[in-house]
Amino acid sequence: MKNDAIPKEISWLSFNERVLQESADSNNSLRERINFLGIYSNNLDEFFRVRVATLRRIAQLGKKSEEILGYNPQNVHRDIYEIIVKQQRAFAHAYDEILKELAKHNVHILKETQLNSEQEEYLTNYFTKKVRPHLMPIMLNQIKSVPQLQDDMVYLAVSIISTKKTHNQYAIVQIPSDVLPRFIEIPSEKGCNNLIFLDDVIRFGLRNLFHLFEIQDISAYTIKITKDAELDINDDISESYLDKVAIGLKKRKEGEAVRFIYDKHMPQGLLKLFLKKLSIGKSDTVLPGGRYHNFKDFLRFPDPCLNSAPEKTQETIPCPAISKGFNIFDAIRKKDILLHFPYQSFDHFIDLLRDASIDPQVKRISITLYRLARHSAVINALVNAARNGKEVIVVIELQARFDEEANLNWSNLLHEEGVKVIYGVPGLKVHAKVCLIEREENKKMVLYSCIGTGNFNENTSKVYTDLMLMTANPKICREARKAFAFFGKNYTFETFNHLILSPFSSRKKITSLILNEIKNKEKGLEAYIHIKINNLVDIDTINLLLKASEAGVKINLLIRGMNSLKPDKYKNIKAFGIVDKYLEHSRIMIFANGGNPKVFISSSDLMTRNLDRRVEVICPIYDTDIKKTLIQFFNISFKDNVKARILNDTLTNDFRKRKANEKPYRSQFEMYEFIKNNYLPLQDHDNL
Repeated sequence: MKNDAIPKEISWLSFNERVLQESADSNNSLRERINFLGIYSNNLDEFFRVRVATLRRIAQLGKKSEEILGYNPQNVHRDIYEIIVKQQRAFAHAYDEILKELAKHNVHILKETQLNSEQEEYLTNYFTKKVRPHLMPIMLNQIKSVPQLQDDMVYLAVSIISTKKTHNQYAIVQIPSDVLPRFIEIPSEKGCNNLIFLDDVIRFGLRNLFHLFEIQDISAYTIKITKDAELDINDDISESYLDKVAIGLKKRKEGEAVRFIYDKHMPQGLLKLFLKKLSIGKSDTVLPGGRYHNFKDFLRFPDPCLNSAPEKTQETIPCPAISKGFNIFDAIRKKDILLHFPYQSFDHFIDLLRDASIDPQVKRISITLYRLARHSAVINALVNAARNGKEVIVVIELQARFDEEANLNWSNLLHEEGVKVIYGVPGLKVHAKVCLIEREENKKMVLYSCIGTGNFNENTSKVYTDLMLMTANPKICREARKAFAFFGKNYTFETFNHLILSPFSSRKKITSLILNEIKNKEKGLEAYIHIKINNLVDIDTINLLLKASEAGVKINLLIRGMNSLKPDKYKNIKAFGIVDKYLEHSRIMIFANGGNPKVFISSSDLMTRNLDRRVEVICPIYDTDIKKTLIQFFNISFKDNVKARILNDTLTNDFRKRKANEKPYRSQFEMYEFIKNNYLPLQDHDNL
């Protein structure tokens, strides 16, 4: 099976192609198409920084690398190059079409060679006052060592041809998009919006910048280096956990190059010169690109320019069980509550934390944190709780990729405010999303838990689809407390009968659930498996699913990202991937169980790291109404025939075809309507 699986790196590129397709879809709004260009670009950067970097590391193990991966890393690296070159052509076409669409809305992105006299005068002043102070060129002729270019930044490779050939100069200029806007509005005719890239503002001012030299001709081409961003932490027990992460972050800044991308119009002689000066070898991925890099900056494309094409917004749907003025603890105690973001507001969770922070009956708040909003209301509520005399315990994961530095800062702030901070679990990433509130009621401690599929992050909750269960069910809450006890004392671990924790029991439980469906099928009982996750790449799990399909178990899969399974080879498996306005991030698992479905929500994907090397929580759903709702949620998503792509071994990302006379069914729109029209009634807890 290993050799027949789709390499996860190739599958990931296929997912990113689905994102790219959205940028080319004229049915999407112009704002959405621009955003999808930015998302594709940002995704690709992370792909090289993490997945390609890891692939290269494993490849260094020689023959053993193929045994570890199940495929040849050198072959996959070659395939990656070919796929990305193909995708870049599609990207360039999508960008050109967006430029045409912008022009229809009287928005024009000009180059430095297309300016009139008024615009040139404006940019001369702008360059002198705003841009030049941030430009510090590296003169390659004058330095002996290899310049250390920053990861994730764009540079101009500048060639200065002197009136005296022996005085030719070569320089590298960083585009300061971290301190200045990437798009600058310039004087326009009435009814138009003219913009120019910061890159071209610098090109416009190059002669001004290098005025010391006798310039006959000067040219500049964008280049960008992507570096290995995996965070290696030395297992030296003499170092504190915080120190290890801090040292790892410093090493990341010195990471090896895994991609060098350049303007394809750059003369080959000049390209070779810069590759030599930057010590970029043949083993590195050298890719031709367009005139501009870092298209993720399109996520901050100026809003005023799109006033003529306003975005349609949907109001979040309130949850009547926890409406304002109603005691949220009474509501949760009366009945489990399920929230579905972004259709419902994350403010409900913030309100719960706020109420807990000031409620005299609340004695302790415990929470796991992985990724947080830049201005986090969650942190504010936790700090407020500590100031109000509550015991606050925060398990913060310092190895949350690309959020390590932010999490270090948050942990320091929390510590200063008297919060007990636990820095994850040595050797394991804590990826679980659990909050536990302990409240004294009638001289007894009553527990309340929130368990989610996504981070406690109010920013991502607006663009990621995620689920959160709010419950006072003792079976769940007592085991949530056991989990926090484990975080505090990693050498003790109690038995869990309800919550399923990686790396201790998730693999065993999932195996048991799949095998149970096979047994039920053999007995003639109802047997199916419905799974909605981000990634399916764990080979052992894939083999189990294939075994189930061969036994006749119907398997429906919704996989947003990587998928190493080849579903079209098995008649009982259907698999789709949805890319739409919101990032599909919720994780649901449903097993027929002979007609009495078992339903779970999870922080975990079906990846080896999630099952074996992370602390994850898979939570069973016991509330009958919520079970039915989650089954309906899955069915709504699985019926999508507008944004669903067929997942197969050819990775063609074909849209799911509608049958004759079948109406368009866009699941994210249908989900909104379903939640709006189907409030769950308030009932007492089911007898379990």
